[in-house]
Amino acid sequence: MHLLAAQPGGFVEEEGIIDLNQDPAKVVILAAADTSLAMLATAAEQLGDQLPSIRLANWSNLLKPAAFDLYEHKVLEQAQLVMVSLLGGAGYWDYGFSRLQAWQKAKPNRTLILVPGDDSPDPQLTLASSCQPDCCHLVWQYLRQGGVSNGINLLRYLRHQLEQATHTDATPASTPGWQQPAQLPQALIYQPGIAQASLTDWQKSTLANGLKDAPVVALLFYRSHLQSGNTRMFDGLMASLVEQGMNPIALAVTSLKDAQALALVNHTLKQSNTKLVLSSLGFASNKVDAPSLSSAPTHFKLPIEGDIPVLQLVLSSTTSQAWREHKQGLRSRDIAMQVVLPEMDGHVLTRAISFKSMGYYSKLCQIELVGYELEPERAQFVARLAKGYCSLGHKANGDKRIALILANYPTKDGRIGNGVGLDTPQSAINVLQAMKDAGYAIDTVPPNGNALIETLLESVTNNPNTLHHLPCWQSLDSKVYLEHFAKLPKACQDAVWQRWGSPEKDPKYRQGRIMLAGMRLGETFVGIQPARGYNLDLTANYHDPDLVPPHSYLAFYFWLRHVYQVDAVIHLGKHGNLEWLPGKGVALSGQCWPEVALG
Repeated sequence: MHLLAAQPGGFVEEEGIIDLNQDPAKVVILAAADTSLAMLATAAEQLGDQLPSIRLANWSNLLKPAAFDLYEHKVLEQAQLVMVSLLGGAGYWDYGFSRLQAWQKAKPNRTLILVPGDDSPDPQLTLASSCQPDCCHLVWQYLRQGGVSNGINLLRYLRHQLEQATHTDATPASTPGWQQPAQLPQALIYQPGIAQASLTDWQKSTLANGLKDAPVVALLFYRSHLQSGNTRMFDGLMASLVEQGMNPIALAVTSLKDAQALALVNHTLKQSNTKLVLSSLGFASNKVDAPSLSSAPTHFKLPIEGDIPVLQLVLSSTTSQAWREHKQGLRSRDIAMQVVLPEMDGHVLTRAISFKSMGYYSKLCQIELVGYELEPERAQFVARLAKGYCSLGHKANGDKRIALILANYPTKDGRIGNGVGLDTPQSAINVLQAMKDAGYAIDTVPPNGNALIETLLESVTNNPNTLHHLPCWQSLDSKVYLEHFAKLPKACQDAVWQRWGSPEKDPKYRQGRIMLAGMRLGETFVGIQPARGYNLDLTANYHDPDLVPPHSYLAFYFWLRHVYQVDAVIHLGKHGNLEWLPGKGVALSGQCWPEVALG
């Protein structure tokens, strides 16, 4: 046997025992839920020297008898009150359960409080406690209701119990100073510094911060984060939204499947005139049965009422380092819960904005806590994206610039806009006509799909045999291109230079400019997606996951974003090649090539 350092978040099964390296204290609280430990640590730090010495620990680190014996010797022997939130009941931790009872009986003034770690009462734990049943019930309710305010009152209550057990006539116990557990509603407005904020509180904050005319963005997160005091990542995201000129309103909810919570959410969205929703909720509210199993037509209603886009945030269950090193981006559990299922509710995936952190250490409680830490750069990306959505919703259709991009694989003129089972060119015509009817700035819509393709073929395409003599209707100055290129991550710049050389070597370089394939119909651009490479097997490079794009590829998207300044891009037809660029499958980073190109 040898000693191991504690692993944040629980016990890691290895040969040896864990030493939590804690000093003795009067009060010791053991729990298995990281959220509860984080909440209690926050509460303890707010109370500070109002408390007796206190230690928090995850009892899953003490499952091995030798580990518990070491902890009992180093910490519990001098403790006067021990409280345990025991998930799974006494049978899950036989050794600890019996040893804790023996610890209490060894000295009559010791207090042992055992409560369930879930919502089900456990009479066995109550009987094994040294306090009265109403004491166990009260402690249990503080933990079940959660929240830092309840945590503060729990610690005050435990302090009172400690004083009651140890006071003498010469040292009478102090006034209680604690309040009953406060029940949190199924959904509530969250504002830092206010226990249960109201819509009026949010409106006052809006005026105080000069955000009266800013578009309102609602942020949805699970109430359990609020109960555990795990809100710093949401505070940081809201700050990023404010920096981008938006007015956030945060709502903590149990679930959108809860009718009461959903009703409050929709009422708040309507009262606050919300323009966009950012949701960090997992799963889905879709309760519709599979159409193939239904005897009648199915009708699905989105949980969020009104014409409000919902963007999906990802709170990764892994660390930032694991995300950076993982090519897929997310583990299967996160993909299922935070990508696939939310899409069933019509949510649009954005980025992973936070990751589990193992670096927060509470000196007061002598515990390293697991919590979510904001990834500031990813949060800023989401804030910019939210701003773009709000701007798109605010603009009149006639003022919007839209790009319609047609895939071109293989890169032959006869395969522009091809798609199995889909007439992509005619679909583009239908889209353009619908946009024109809706007031978008489109001069003339070609009469049919063939006419659209024939017009596109009058200018340069991806065909290397015609690049030298066909006209070009839009291009990007190579100096301007290099200015934008210089803003890319250095690793990305180096990869392009090493693979493709200078822009002058690109086949689409002509007279100091990089040619772009496409045409403008008023303010709407119809373009041909550029090839991923040249001077190699074009069929093979289309799906090559390691091939970085050439200068002409980046110039195409740089022109759309920075020069023509489109408000939205539509990739129409079968899949294009953007998603095949090197990078993660989901939860992209700033160095993933689809984001480098498209933003």
